[in-house]
Amino acid sequence: MGMQSIKRRVTQTIELSHPPKIISTYSIVGPKEGQGPLKTYFDEVLNDDTCGKDSYEKAESDMMFNAIKESIKRAGLQQSDINYLFAGDLLNQIISSSFAAREFEIPFFGLYGACSTMSESLSLASLIMDGGFADYVVAATSSHFSAAERQFRFPLEYGAQRSQTAQWTVTGAGAMVLGKEGDFPEVRYVTTGLVKDYGVMDANNMGAAMTPAAVDTIARHFKDTGRDPKFYDVIATGDLGKVGKEITCKLLLEYGYDIRENYFDCGDMIYDDTVQNTDSGGSGCGCSAVVSSGCFYKKLMRKEIKNLLLISTGALMSTTSSLQGESIPGIAHAVAIEFKEK
Repeated sequence: MGMQSIKRRVTQTIELSHPPKIISTYSIVGPKEGQGPLKTYFDEVLNDDTCGKDSYEKAESDMMFNAIKESIKRAGLQQSDINYLFAGDLLNQIISSSFAAREFEIPFFGLYGACSTMSESLSLASLIMDGGFADYVVAATSSHFSAAERQFRFPLEYGAQRSQTAQWTVTGAGAMVLGKEGDFPEVRYVTTGLVKDYGVMDANNMGAAMTPAAVDTIARHFKDTGRDPKFYDVIATGDLGKVGKEITCKLLLEYGYDIRENYFDCGDMIYDDTVQNTDSGGSGCGCSAVVSSGCFYKKLMRKEIKNLLLISTGALMSTTSSLQGESIPGIAHAVAIEFKEK
């Protein structure tokens, strides 16, 4: 196979020849997220973050299952129509995703990209669609505050104090169904990120740990595509929070890119940090999942925005690596979503 057949723009960005369309989405959030500034955009707000289950982990898996099920239903499809499911979460062995997947008869790829997983799942789902290997694919991601806290930080009962740089893990799940036909937003470019580690070791300052990866991926996307930041109505990182968002703007100026006018961070959007006491903002796999499948998708469908660059960001650490004194590597993947005028 000759090099001419590779659908690659430059080093990290692929321009899709047959851009898949996002034909439906579904977003579920917890009570706290349902009280935030974006509450009207979410499809379902839980009254009880246990979902009637006897553990938070089971509750998260239930959210994932329902987001996938409802997104398929909203697309007017049956689960038998779906060729692949790409999904991931934060819990050990991605149990939220795999336990949800066992309730479906859909071929399943389980993913772990920490909080970058929404863009990772959407990237891989788009690539398999563009390659002609599927007619319909679901990309989904979830997280749960209480489940993540006791895995990565402290048990809730401990009542640990939080620093001002800390972020609040979003309780939520988002799913997207990709298809080939219809008047829907489409995935045009996929920019796959590099792992970047600048030596940050503070697990309560994830924004600073993930920012180098976000900056590198955003700059690479602009360089590979030749696009200017102003092409996009919205450039949105996943969960850098207030601290990481500020650093990102400053560092990208050094690369020659000014994104301040159209740059948002999902973690900075989902809560009212002052009223809801969420410190530096939201985080978690579910953060960019529910903001993209809820807020941004609805804005695209209403033609309020036409071009979106979504860059979900992840901190690739574990409790073991942190206790062993390792620094926190970051990763970020970018997906360019566009609504073409007919």
